[in-house]
Amino acid sequence: MITGKKVLLGNSKRKKPVTSKNEEIQNRTSKVSTSKHEPAKVDHARIEKAVREILIAVGEDPDREGLLETPARVARMYAEIFSGLHKDPRIHLKRVFTENYDEIVLVRDIEFHSMCEHHLLPFTGKAHVGYLPNGKVVGLSKLARVVDEVARRPQVQERMTETIANMVEQELGARGVVVLIESSHSCMTMRGIRKSGASCTTSAMRGIFRENLSSRAEILGLILNQNR
Repeated sequence: MITGKKVLLGNSKRKKPVTSKNEEIQNRTSKVSTSKHEPAKVDHARIEKAVREILIAVGEDPDREGLLETPARVARMYAEIFSGLHKDPRIHLKRVFTENYDEIVLVRDIEFHSMCEHHLLPFTGKAHVGYLPNGKVVGLSKLARVVDEVARRPQVQERMTETIANMVEQELGARGVVVLIESSHSCMTMRGIRKSGASCTTSAMRGIFRENLSSRAEILGLILNQNR
């Protein structure tokens, strides 16, 4: 006769292990898709934990109905708006075409949305990108793609302007490059000084547009006079 502890078989009920909210976040976000819209290098779980702590720190209840999914939403949002950190915009400037054209090429009013790295608040506006070809041109939409991908990262407008200008100059070997950006910064309009009508303009000149005053005046005239 065999004796010992009873073992429950079949449909025995077992208590589910208790998991913390952070463990739930970890389990849920470990299954998040790593598609092209959500780069694999973004740590969703870590963002969710941080957002939850921020909500608690400002006096909110992250477990109330309206905020339950907020940490996950913010994680997905950051994956999207910071996707430029994991891309190389230069790839859009690799496919060029040989053309006997030596006058200005200008793409105006390229809308963009970026994020100020000082307060993590958005700044939005328009970029104008022009260049003077040196035997080769690039598809016009590629300039817009460069602006879009450079914009999707935390930064300051001054650096964004310089980055785009450097890429166009280096990849196209252009005789001249100009990038002019006009934008409104939330860190000035909704907090601090709170000047809703204020805007910021930055420019970067390369080659002939930096060295020759008449060429600079010509390209700025095309951008600014038609933009008012």
